[in-house]
Amino acid sequence: MSFLVLENVHIHYGPIEAVKGISLHVEKGEIVALLGANGAGKSTLMRAISGLVPLSQGKIVYEERDLASTPAYDRPRLGIAHVPEGRHVFAPLTVEENLILGAYIERERAKIRIALERVYDLFPRLKERRHQLAGTLSGGEQQMLAIGRALMSSPKLLLLDEPSLGLAPLIVKHIFELIRDIHAQGVTVFLVEQNARMALKTARRAYIIETGRLIMEGEARMLRHDTRVQEAYLGMNRTTHT
Repeated sequence: MSFLVLENVHIHYGPIEAVKGISLHVEKGEIVALLGANGAGKSTLMRAISGLVPLSQGKIVYEERDLASTPAYDRPRLGIAHVPEGRHVFAPLTVEENLILGAYIERERAKIRIALERVYDLFPRLKERRHQLAGTLSGGEQQMLAIGRALMSSPKLLLLDEPSLGLAPLIVKHIFELIRDIHAQGVTVFLVEQNARMALKTARRAYIIETGRLIMEGEARMLRHDTRVQEAYLGMNRTTHT
């Protein structure tokens, strides 16, 4: 049985069908990417997995448990953490206050302190800025904070929605290095990303979504060499690719 399974998922926003019968799976220990243009339905799928958007049809199964009856606030207790598009840090709070909020499911202060030190080990820059207001951080630092906050719940499955959005190329490279580091610590990663080049270098498998439907799937290294993917997502064309 797969770690995470989406079966024939349909999602509506009023009369508009944003997701049209998507089925996919993520195995434990994988990094899986979901690629597609803006508005294709990627973020909607992420919000559905974390319980923020209801399904019109289909089901989501996590560790053999149908999530239909599990509210969004309880999904972190199952080991699911979501880093939303746009970071959504709490600007008036300090870095450390933001991180501690990510551990709301934990009641023992000693365990929260251990989780905090683990995040600071992974993100030394956050430790340096732990007393700084989150709203004064750079875009890259805010993205690190959003990921660190999600890691405070010690997730088994990390949902990352557009972690490179709006960041400079050097920062993007660093963020993807951090994703690999998080994965190496045993966290399964499901990654939504418009930067197809970096995502396909990082993931083991990938799905491509277009206007709410899956149009391609396969091993990431194979998709990198697929002419259709190169033309649509990697900025190559038939005259430049040999």
